[in-house]
Amino acid sequence: MRDHYDFSHSVKNPYAKKLKKQVTIRLDEDTVEYFKALADDKGIPYQSLINLYLRDCAQSRRDLKIAWQ
Repeated sequence: MRDHYDFSHSVKNPYAKKLKKQVTIRLDEDTVEYFKALADDKGIPYQSLINLYLRDCAQSRRDLKIAWQ
């Protein structure tokens, strides 16, 4: 390893805006199990599947209809 690195000619990561942000979210066990089973069927990690689903909801501006009983 070098003692000093020169970053004076470096450029910012053009994909930095696309990086994911870590958050903590509480989900029901049956919801997690549903996405885990679906992820196993599709062959992708369940957290990626949840992210894809939420991104689709956000991009299509899907509105949630809540009726409290």
